[in-house]
Amino acid sequence: MSSLPPRLTRRPEYLRAAARGRKAARPGLVLQALPQPGAPLRVGFTATKKLGGAVVRNRCKRRLRAAIRHAVEEAEITGFDLVLIARDATATRPWDQLLGDLRGALKQAGVRP
Repeated sequence: MSSLPPRLTRRPEYLRAAARGRKAARPGLVLQALPQPGAPLRVGFTATKKLGGAVVRNRCKRRLRAAIRHAVEEAEITGFDLVLIARDATATRPWDQLLGDLRGALKQAGVRP
């Protein structure tokens, strides 16, 4: 299995992706994609407290990390800062549907063809 792409680590990076990036919402997740030509892919994850306690939020983030790892294996993605935001359905959505949500969001945001 491939490793996870480098992470977004600072709040201004998340805010820049939210303000200027393309957005795509699906039942299992919300994707914010900010083009960064010539830069490597960087990824950040968010799960708010309204989803539930720490166990639920961490499960959501683990599933999103696994999904993006899978998507990067399928198609080489570079030149974007991606923020994946967990939704209520992220923790319980069947795995194949969560992957479908991510693929569709990446396509809608113009990250992959």
